[in-house]
Amino acid sequence: MSAPITDSAPATLSGHGRVFRAIAIAEACSWAGLLIGMLFKYVVIGNEIGVKIFGPIHGALFVAYVVITFVVARPLRWDARTIVLALIASVPPLFTLWFERWAARTGRLNSPAATR
Repeated sequence: MSAPITDSAPATLSGHGRVFRAIAIAEACSWAGLLIGMLFKYVVIGNEIGVKIFGPIHGALFVAYVVITFVVARPLRWDARTIVLALIASVPPLFTLWFERWAARTGRLNSPAATR
């Protein structure tokens, strides 16, 4: 059995969607780095170099994620619920990945003209 053939091509991300995706993935990676740094600082060897490196990186990417959320909200025509969900996703570790995947799957990272 093969997958059914469809006539429509998959929607591509808009420029705003691609920028949002990049920042969301980078923010999640910085969270992972910071968590690993905290593991080494508090559990493994007591060395804080990982926190010193990834702390500022994560802080900058967190701020970039919040800013890009507001920047892309209007061109992508996000409603208030989507904006709030994106902002909430910035707090728990790695949730920006979940939000980005959900937004891409539901067409929220596509340009509005492409979804009509």
